Amino acid sequence: MGARHRRPCTRRGSVASGNGRRAPEAHAPPYLAACLEAARSITIPASRAELYELSLGGAGADTFDIGFDVPGRGFVKEGDVVRCRNGISVNYVEDYIRRRDPDCMRIGDDLPSDKPRFAADYGPFAPVKAATLAWLAEQDLIVVPFKAGGPRLGSPSLAVIPKNCGFFGTALVDLQGFFTFDELGPFAPRSILYLAPPFRHTHFDGKQVVVHDRTETLHEIWAYNLYPGPSAKKGVFSALLDIGTQEGWITAHASAVRVTTPYENETVVMHEGASGGGKSEMCQDLRREEDGRVLLGTNVVTDEPYAITLSEASRLEPVTDDMTLCHPSLQRPTSGKMTIADAEDGWFVRVDNLTSYGEDPHLERAIIHPDEPLVFFNIEGKVGATALPWEHVTDDAGKPCSNPRVIIPRNQIKGIVDEPEEVDVRTFGVRMPACTAAAPTYGVMGLMHVIPPALAWLWRLVTPRGDKNPSIGATAAEAAVIAHGGMVAEGVGSFWPFSTNTKVGAANLLLRQILAAPRTRFVLTPNQHIGAYKVGFAAEWVTREWLARRGQGPLRRERLTPARCPLFGYALKEMKLDGQQIRPSLLQPELQSKVGVAAYDAGARIITEFFKAELQQFLTDDLDPLGRAIIEVCLKDGTLDDYLALTPLEPEPYPVTGAVPMVVPAR
Repeated sequence: MGARHRRPCTRRGSVASGNGRRAPEAHAPPYLAACLEAARSITIPASRAELYELSLGGAGADTFDIGFDVPGRGFVKEGDVVRCRNGISVNYVEDYIRRRDPDCMRIGDDLPSDKPRFAADYGPFAPVKAATLAWLAEQDLIVVPFKAGGPRLGSPSLAVIPKNCGFFGTALVDLQGFFTFDELGPFAPRSILYLAPPFRHTHFDGKQVVVHDRTETLHEIWAYNLYPGPSAKKGVFSALLDIGTQEGWITAHASAVRVTTPYENETVVMHEGASGGGKSEMCQDLRREEDGRVLLGTNVVTDEPYAITLSEASRLEPVTDDMTLCHPSLQRPTSGKMTIADAEDGWFVRVDNLTSYGEDPHLERAIIHPDEPLVFFNIEGKVGATALPWEHVTDDAGKPCSNPRVIIPRNQIKGIVDEPEEVDVRTFGVRMPACTAAAPTYGVMGLMHVIPPALAWLWRLVTPRGDKNPSIGATAAEAAVIAHGGMVAEGVGSFWPFSTNTKVGAANLLLRQILAAPRTRFVLTPNQHIGAYKVGFAAEWVTREWLARRGQGPLRRERLTPARCPLFGYALKEMKLDGQQIRPSLLQPELQSKVGVAAYDAGARIITEFFKAELQQFLTDDLDPLGRAIIEVCLKDGTLDDYLALTPLEPEPYPVTGAVPMVVPAR
C-alpha cells in the first residue's frame, strides 16, 4: 500500500486519509485537525523505505537542499541531504545547528515547572502557536505516527513535519520505531511533535527554541529548529518524563549492557551521567593498541604511557543506549534490583571518538555495512560513496565537529538484548580535566569508587557536566566557568535538561527509585583524566571488566578505603585484572607523583563547594525528609560514615518502595 496523499478528510477532530478511504483515527485536538484540513497536501508514509526516499525529495534524487522561504530574506538554506551507499548524510550550514543548544527549552503552559517560561522571554505562546499552525496549513506536510517510549510500552503519538524535512521524519521513526495508523488502530495522541524551522529566523533571532505545551493528557513539542536532538530525541524524552512524573516513575538518562565474562558470569551494568559522560561508550568494546595491549592512560606531564595486557575481554550485549525505561510494570519487587528496558527503537550514537579505521570493529561494521540505509549527521557524505564514521564535517573554526552522529536501529545491532534486564551495578561517569601539582583542578576522581545510595543520589542530583563536553554547546556563562576550571551542573539524574517539571519532584522520584532497589550497587568512574593521566574512556571500560569478573558477592570492607574526598565514598585498595595489579596511583590519585595530596585536596574542595552550592536549591518543604538529611550531611562537611548511617552500603534488611514517604508536587 503506497502513501496516502492530498488533503485528509477529518471528522470530530480525527486525522484520516483522503483518496476515498479512511485511515484508523488519531483523535487530534481540533486546531490540529483544522490545520491538516487546510494543508496543501498530506503524505502518510506506508513504510520506512518510502519515508527514506522523501528525505531526498522523492523521485530517486541523490541530493536535496533543505530550506525555506523566510520573509525579508528569501530562500534560506538550512542544510543538505546526500545519498551515500550506506545511508543519507545530513549536514547543516551553521555550526550552531549541529548540536543541541542547552538553553533551547521553553515552557508554554502554566503547569508546575522550574524551566524558563516562554512568556517571560517572548510573550504569550498562544499567538505563536496560532501562527505556527497557520504556517503549517500552507505547507505540504508529512504526518508520522510513532510510539514515544519505544514499541513495548510507548505511548501512541504523532509528528507533523514539512514535506521538505523528510529526513527529520526518518530520524524520528528510526529512534522511536516506525508504525502505520493501521498498526496502531484508533488512538488519542499522548504527545504531538510539530516542526516549523523558519520560525527560528522570524521569531527567535536565529536561536534554537523548543516549546513544550502540556495538559494533563497531552504533551505537545513545538520544534523551531532542524537538528533532531532537542525535539525528535530529547523532546520525546521530555514527554516520557512528564508521563512518568504524573504516574510516579522515571525514564533514566542511561545506557546499559549485559557483560558476560570468559567464564560465563553475567553482570548488567547501567551507566548514567551528563551528556558526554560515557553512556554510548559503555556499550562499546574497549580499545586496544596495535600490539593488543590496552592503553589505560598517558601521563600529561611526562608523556609516559601506561598499558596493561588483557588476554580475553568479556562479551558485551547492549541493553539500552541513552533512554532507559524504568516502568513500574517491569519491576520485580522481590528481587531487590531495578529492572529496565529500552525506551527507544534506535540509538543516536555519537562517533566523535572514532577517528580512524579499526578503533571499534563492531560499531564500524554496523555503520559501514548496515542491513538498511542509516541516517548520518555531521559526517561527510559524497553521492554514491560510503559515509565513514571517522570523517566528521569541519566546523568554521577548522576543527572536526565534536558531535558527529549516526542513528542505528536496534534491529541492526548485533547481540542486542530485547528483554527487560535486572541491573546489578549502576555506574556514574564524570568528565574530568587533568590535575597536576602545578595546575590543580577537580580531576581527582580515582579509576573506580564504591558509594552508598545516599551519595549515589547526591551525584545524580548535581550531575556535573565536566570537562569539554562534546555533545552540546554551552551558554556564554557556562563556557566562562568551564574555561576557568569550574564545574557546571546538568541536573537531576542527568535527565533534568529534558524535564519540564520541578527539580524537587524529580529528586523525590529519584530517591524513591534508588531505595526501591537495595541490591543494585553504585559506582563512580571518571573519563578523560585521572589526576595527571589522560585516560579517555579506558577507566570506564576497565571498571566494567573488573565489575563483571568480580561478580555479585558481598564487598569485603578490608579491600576498600575511604577516599580523601567523602563525596567519592570508598576507593579500592587494589584492583587485579587478568592477573595484573592496576597501579594504586590510578585508584587513589593523591598517590601520583605529579599530583600529590595538596593538589588533590584543592580539587576536592572545588567539587565539595560546587556540590554545596548546587544542593541548596533542593531544601524546600516538598523535599523528602531523608533527602533533606542527606543534603545536610554534605552542607556540614560530613564524613563517609555520616552518609553510611543514613543509607548503608549493603544493608540487610533495607527500606523498600513505600517505606519512605514521598512528596511529588501536584500537577
